[in-house]
Amino acid sequence: MKNVVSRERKMAAATYKKMRTLRSITNSHAHSKTSIILDATKYIDELKHRVERINQEIAMAQNSTCQKSCPVQLRVEAQDKGFLIKVFSERCCGGLLVFVLEAFEGLRLDVFQARVSCSEGFLFEAVGVKDDQGSSECLNVQDVKRGVWKAIQNWSNQVKERT
Repeated sequence: MKNVVSRERKMAAATYKKMRTLRSITNSHAHSKTSIILDATKYIDELKHRVERINQEIAMAQNSTCQKSCPVQLRVEAQDKGFLIKVFSERCCGGLLVFVLEAFEGLRLDVFQARVSCSEGFLFEAVGVKDDQGSSECLNVQDVKRGVWKAIQNWSNQVKERT
């Protein structure tokens, strides 16, 4: 019987110590176990919200830093069948591919061949050829460069608006 009482006292002492520690960590002024646990639950929720807010701030800072430190590079070369277009950035280009493909559409270029990589940066290389749907206008390298560069700027502006 003495062992049972001793074991119960040890468990009670351990529980008391844990409650005192929990009360201290959460800055609770409660005295009952239930109130201390409720205060701890509220404290954990507050911490979760802080972490979410900090993660959002970090993401916004990375996006704005990226816009300043990771400029997008563009190169356009004339080829026999159309244009070789290369768009490159070291990182931070979520959504850029859509804007570049919309520029192709606006220039009435069909993608003849393309390679895209978004794993450690952004790389888009494509051969664009003029579609033959009754359009008699002739495109040159500067026209293509202007059209794709405008798409890159539109993408950049959209990213800045989100941050």
